[in-house]
Amino acid sequence: MELNSVTKKLPKYLHKFIVKQPYEEYTAQNQAVWRYVMRLNVNSLKRIAHDCYIEGLSKTGIDADRIPEMEGMNRILKEIGWAAVAVDGFIPPNAFMEFQSYNVLVISSEIRTIDHIKYTPAPDIIHEAAGHAPIIANQEYSEYLRRLGEIGSKAISSPKDEEMYEAVRLLSILKENPNSSKEDIDSANKNVARLQNEMSELSEMAKIRNLHWWTVEYGLIGDTNNPKIYGAGLLSSIEESQACLEKSVKKIPYSIDAANVNFDITKTQPQLFVIPDFSKLSFVLEEFANTMAVRTGGIKGVRKLIDSKKMGSIELNTGIQVSGQFSDLIQKNNQPVYFNTTGETAVSINGIELIGHGKEAHPNGFGSPIGKLEGISMSIEDMSPKDLKEYGIIEGKKTTLNFESGVKVKGEIITGKRDLQGKIILISFKDCTVTFLNQVLFKPSLGIYDMVVGESIKSAFAGPASPDSFDDVYSISDKKTAKIVYSKSEEYLHVLYEKVRALRANKSLDEEIMSQIFVEVQTKYPKEWLILLELFELTYRKKIDLAEKIHLQLSKLKENKDLEQLICDGLDLIKKQ
Repeated sequence: MELNSVTKKLPKYLHKFIVKQPYEEYTAQNQAVWRYVMRLNVNSLKRIAHDCYIEGLSKTGIDADRIPEMEGMNRILKEIGWAAVAVDGFIPPNAFMEFQSYNVLVISSEIRTIDHIKYTPAPDIIHEAAGHAPIIANQEYSEYLRRLGEIGSKAISSPKDEEMYEAVRLLSILKENPNSSKEDIDSANKNVARLQNEMSELSEMAKIRNLHWWTVEYGLIGDTNNPKIYGAGLLSSIEESQACLEKSVKKIPYSIDAANVNFDITKTQPQLFVIPDFSKLSFVLEEFANTMAVRTGGIKGVRKLIDSKKMGSIELNTGIQVSGQFSDLIQKNNQPVYFNTTGETAVSINGIELIGHGKEAHPNGFGSPIGKLEGISMSIEDMSPKDLKEYGIIEGKKTTLNFESGVKVKGEIITGKRDLQGKIILISFKDCTVTFLNQVLFKPSLGIYDMVVGESIKSAFAGPASPDSFDDVYSISDKKTAKIVYSKSEEYLHVLYEKVRALRANKSLDEEIMSQIFVEVQTKYPKEWLILLELFELTYRKKIDLAEKIHLQLSKLKENKDLEQLICDGLDLIKKQ
């Protein structure tokens, strides 16, 4: 991966999601689909999208005539502090958010097929590049997107979220591939519907995903009676960009309540949320963040991490952070008194891994008490060297630390670590036994015992505290986007598309070649409409006689109700221009 000034800041564990944009695999028909959607959208969105959309298209280097190349986009995006990377379809929500927190736009390298030209449930380059990229040129919106990523990447998910992600990813892959069987698509649809029905209490990730959907993807801005579009899902959908402004779609003032409103990616949205201006986005985001475990911590926060069965972190009031998969929490009088992780664990302070306390030092889990010592009003972290000596907390000496909770740590102190202010944040023991009532929590045979210092859990969040602590944080789905296999007939159709594309690029209106293409399309591909629109555009501008024949054929194809609006919109655009 070629890094630039923005992407070089990404944690290494995110690199595995980045793929090379398969530009050479885009067919001439793919290019025609891009061109049709973009030209139509730009024409209609001038009236119904937020003003910054059209301005942003030029700022982000997006050309309506050809699918953008990632390298070219990046050269321009870095001027506004962003970058773009190609990925394979949907990636895990926390990973998606984390990319965003680093000002990196995740762009699916696939492009919708002609059968899904109006709308696709799968992420594609039209949606990502033409929908998301232009709006980030607006500084206020750009900062919201970054903060949403920063906060969203720390949202704790549930095992059901993981199931839903995998189910939606599979459904989107199957729906967008013309080689998929109806049986497979129906089965995937039923699985997504089943999971939606089984969803009970929404996790933090489910809620912030809802906020993301109703703003970044399907947001409206302005007055509820006459709003404009800024959401990428609407900006990239011919069908929904028009339909969303109709009175049948309910317009609701945006608030934190949107976090509890679920969505269905396979259907048009029955309601949309409207912000008065972009500042409202950050206001609601902060309001929601205040409800998250990353800011509330406590027992509930740790319980969420345990239930998630995924890597997470806690931060104590001293700033010391423990990252791993949390497995157990002992509590007394509704207060946390001891926590455990399982497997590789790292200890950090303020987002920087403590030297000697990475996953190599703690490969089999970590446990530590929380709280004050019995009979001592002063917290351990507030003790001066004199205080520590008075209470027997001295290097090289055996000691017993009796916590108010009943946890007892007995062993010989080897060393300790302090923060930049000189406060003690970690104490290491040898020959150590840790007990709670009659339960043995740690015994000498397990080796060195490291105890973090703190009397409360002020934060709990998904992912590692330090991005350098772990090589692998997110798993890559085994459901890969299958490469579309084209028949010989389809491959030849793409050759005809390429010929039309070359005629336009070279401004060479060879009537004989165009007539030959028209005849071949009529005879071999009687249902093909987009290539005829492209031919009509060339002949109509120069008032070539062939234009009338093409128009007649397109009029016949309009009898198919699925194609009528597409053809009419295309013809109207050509005639206006």
